[in-house]
Amino acid sequence: MKLRDIVSLLDGKVISKRVNLDVEVDYGAAADLMSDVLAFAKTNAVILTGLTNSQVIRTAEMADAAAVVFVRGKWPAEETVRLAEEKGIPLITCRYTMFEACGKLYERGLRGSDPLPANDEDW
Repeated sequence: MKLRDIVSLLDGKVISKRVNLDVEVDYGAAADLMSDVLAFAKTNAVILTGLTNSQVIRTAEMADAAAVVFVRGKWPAEETVRLAEEKGIPLITCRYTMFEACGKLYERGLRGSDPLPANDEDW
């Protein structure tokens, strides 16, 4: 799915300057715990979160994320926007809740990380 499709599906607003909306996004990940993003997100995923601090950008960089979408109409501080632009991480905001945004993307074919195996002894 192209980043432009994600923006369109979520009625999003692009926060970043000079964003290539033709970038392909392979997966989705949603969390407010950035440790979960690091543990479970796949490379080239769009990260959906309600957090707007610079830690989100640092996590997105380490996870090699394609973009960050802030849900519930949240808007990051200018410092966070600057950091994202330095790192080349596109930022988008949308009005939907995380649940609704994930549902819209999933419905259109974007998938997340593989689920835990059904035969996992710890499960």
